[in-house]
Amino acid sequence: MSGGATVLEGTELVKTYQGGDGSTVHVLDGVSLSVARGEIVAIVGASGAGKSTLLHVLGALDAPTSGSVRIAGQALAGMDDLALARLRNVSVGFVFQFHHLLREFSALENVMMPLLIGGVEEGQARRRAEALLERVGLGARSHHRPAALSGGEQQRTAVARALAADPAVFLADEPSGNLDHGTAEVLHDLLTSLARDLEIGMVVVTHNRSLAARADRILLLENGRLAEVGSRHEVG
Repeated sequence: MSGGATVLEGTELVKTYQGGDGSTVHVLDGVSLSVARGEIVAIVGASGAGKSTLLHVLGALDAPTSGSVRIAGQALAGMDDLALARLRNVSVGFVFQFHHLLREFSALENVMMPLLIGGVEEGQARRRAEALLERVGLGARSHHRPAALSGGEQQRTAVARALAADPAVFLADEPSGNLDHGTAEVLHDLLTSLARDLEIGMVVVTHNRSLAARADRILLLENGRLAEVGSRHEVG
């Protein structure tokens, strides 16, 4: 862990839903979490435990029922939808189990997209995207559309796209869940090196033991609460 500044902080997060029988379902029940620059935190737990819900709340994709979130020092409370969208575009990178690339565009164009949406000049966006694709090992594949890329290449393109705006926070939901073992290990190596080299605060939801073992901290989400269960020095 870098010991750097805190880039993501959730405090006493509660998320409830109304069940079909009218009862209140507590998905998150007082979750607190802070992530430092350059730190990797893995969140594990049973399916349906609320891991994806927590990631969405931390990344400003969903609002907590109560509690607070700060991203790169900015409190989300009181922000309107436009302000939240701008913050996500600049400060948060997302990668999901399925890459969600735009199929009609090349890898390069996919990586450029968030920059262009954010108002970056096209030439600058292109240079940034080219550098990121080189960084993830896809410089020679940048003009291929997703259908011409392997599953691992598509996911690495999604990682490059998530990094386009140089975010402070990177959130990944089962990023290797759709990949074979060897391809997954390449992705795991890449994510680890990116967190260290770029000093990004990274939160990864995963069932993959190998990926969790690379994290600085491993947190178990169970019954709506988080508990630390280990570090990369303790999990084999």
